[in-house]
Amino acid sequence: MKPIIPRENIKPLFESKFIKIFDLQYEEGKHYYDATRRSAGRLMAAMSADEFRSALPDAVTCAVILLAPDEEPRLLLTREYRYPAGQFLLSPPAGLLDPEDEEAEEPVIRAAKREIREETGIEAGDTDRFFVINPLLFSSPGMTDESNALVCAVISLKDGTRLTQEGAVGSECFDGFCLLTHKEAEEILKAGKDRDGIFYSVYTWACLMYFVSGLWR
Repeated sequence: MKPIIPRENIKPLFESKFIKIFDLQYEEGKHYYDATRRSAGRLMAAMSADEFRSALPDAVTCAVILLAPDEEPRLLLTREYRYPAGQFLLSPPAGLLDPEDEEAEEPVIRAAKREIREETGIEAGDTDRFFVINPLLFSSPGMTDESNALVCAVISLKDGTRLTQEGAVGSECFDGFCLLTHKEAEEILKAGKDRDGIFYSVYTWACLMYFVSGLWR
């Protein structure tokens, strides 16, 4: 196995508030490029094996399963405008870890509860279940080191719970919710598109699969 890329072989090419591009020179005269949210000191490419194994993800994606009296469980997805795709895509609640999350005892769970509250209006209760499905999944490691933790939230809806997207922040733009039964989730999985014929992300696929598998129970 080749060693990690020495830090002196990692050169910044572009930097803005939201994205950076680094040149990863893995051999003399040979270059690979990394689009990332991370600063030079936090790049995955420069981590030791131990640092890599204990790294926190950039963001969290939530498989939110709602339980209501006398109703079958439903997977909660949103319709969120994704700027690179130019469409409202079927999406799970998700968002970046804040610096305060990274200092918490359970960073990804803390971030998940905040994102669910902001994007759905749901305040998690003491009896609701939150657990990590996967601590760190790369989005596309051939182009970026960006990663998401995948968290499951099993939430019992209380009387009067109102779903709302009024807590959206920054560039977030939503157009309603999609509450799927097991059968409806299966149909969308088989189709590879939502009910309007629009494609969705791999993280939406993961949440659909986790829901229909029954592993959340």
